[in-house]
Amino acid sequence: MHREMAADMPRPARLRADADLVAHALRVRLGLDSASPAGRFFALAAPFALAAGAVDSGLHLTRWYAGLVLSPAPVWVQLSTVDGAWSLYMLLSLLVCVGAVIALAGRWGPGAGMAVCGLLGTAVQWAAGARVYDDGAVAPAAALLTVAVVLACPPDRRGDRRLSAAAGAMAAAGWFPVVVVNAGTYTGAFGVTTDYGAWPMLVLAFTGAVLAVRARSSGLREMGAMAAASPPLVAYSYATAWSSPWPVLGTLLLLSVVAALTAFLQAVRRRH
Repeated sequence: MHREMAADMPRPARLRADADLVAHALRVRLGLDSASPAGRFFALAAPFALAAGAVDSGLHLTRWYAGLVLSPAPVWVQLSTVDGAWSLYMLLSLLVCVGAVIALAGRWGPGAGMAVCGLLGTAVQWAAGARVYDDGAVAPAAALLTVAVVLACPPDRRGDRRLSAAAGAMAAAGWFPVVVVNAGTYTGAFGVTTDYGAWPMLVLAFTGAVLAVRARSSGLREMGAMAAASPPLVAYSYATAWSSPWPVLGTLLLLSVVAALTAFLQAVRRRH
């Protein structure tokens, strides 16, 4: 039936239809279609994975920009000393940020495609030997996990407006205060040096709790989705803490604590 329907299509359209059919068959076989629990889980996690990737990339971009602007050296002198690997990393990070904004603003297909290309580019750059940050394999692993979560979202559940709005608000709340603190660090206004990546993870955990309260659920599904979306923020915490594992373990423990508190409060709420 598919062959007969696609017989009169141009070759590019026919190949695209074949790819859609194979992708749908694989989703059904793997239990990732929109009717399955796993499909619904990744539909919930995908917007927040994009938002977390945008927060991670945006923080690296704004930290570099703040250092560029506040340095006493002329801007053109600083730009002339930037090597190719760093320039490529900045472009890939910008691609992730712009793609996430486009996807969460309602154009999921092109936006998610841009973000996925940026994330895959950072992983390929690391595999090619470019070590922009001294964070080992954590950053490329987080990028690949984020790509997997985004691609696992069923096509007919992508671009949910409510979830996209919540993910966008989470990204803004997780990104902006850290930028302000970093700017204060450079100027000496706040007297702090780093937040160890705790704030974005705290915002992500709080968002999961809010979603659970609104859905009147136990919170386990929502916090599980936040955990699936968290690898970019875990990588950011690892890099910010100078490759120390303790802040990372603390941020992961934070998700578990918030999940337990949410489940407890929901149980008390149902009892009353």
